[in-house]
Amino acid sequence: MNEALVTLHVENQIATIALNRPEVKNALNDATHEQLYNAFEEASENNEVRVIVLTGSGDSFCSGADLTSIDPSDMESFNYGRALRETYNRLITRMVSIGKPIIAYVNGIAFGAGLSIALACDYRIAAPHARVGLGFLNIGLVPDAGASYFLPRIVGYPKALELPLKGIITAEEAQELGLITAIGELDLWLDKTKALPRDAFRLMKQNFRESFDHHLAELLEMEVTAQRAASESADHRVALEQFVNKSVR
Repeated sequence: MNEALVTLHVENQIATIALNRPEVKNALNDATHEQLYNAFEEASENNEVRVIVLTGSGDSFCSGADLTSIDPSDMESFNYGRALRETYNRLITRMVSIGKPIIAYVNGIAFGAGLSIALACDYRIAAPHARVGLGFLNIGLVPDAGASYFLPRIVGYPKALELPLKGIITAEEAQELGLITAIGELDLWLDKTKALPRDAFRLMKQNFRESFDHHLAELLEMEVTAQRAASESADHRVALEQFVNKSVR
């Protein structure tokens, strides 16, 4: 990485990816997108890493797209659709394909596409002072970066329609909606996710993600395939041996 717009730090089996543009509340421009994608790629491929944490530097998680990076003279002809395909769509697709637990540590404001990226993570832990909001409708745009997929699945269709009307909400309000997994318990969730059996979690995550797009009969067969693979893993064999040894004592 030439310029540290995104940092990656691996310690104690945890890869911490931090957006590093605090002067613009970690807003995302093209260069940041490229570095963020590469950081997820590196964390995914690192066998030492069991958990990935996405957060922001300074007092913000991510304020969304950096619209100031668009040349004002290009505003009228700017192709939002093409920009989405080349940046957010690519990033979200890569994040979802990662079999390791991904935790968004929402350490401050998560707004617009910043919230969308947090929704694509498996768990969202918020600092007590965190604030979240969609904001797209405020500038005449629709939620993107995967929000249309994740938000209704996380909070339900009626609540998903409510959120854009609420403006910016507190961490407590977000937790009541189901947007936030926990408040101020990052270390606890790091310990929990780090202890998860790798293969079983990866297969579970895959089945859960795809469950909305398949019929019951298809899901049952997917479970057969996943369970067969999980049963052949080292984690299962160790756990089974421990269970048997405990039972015979």
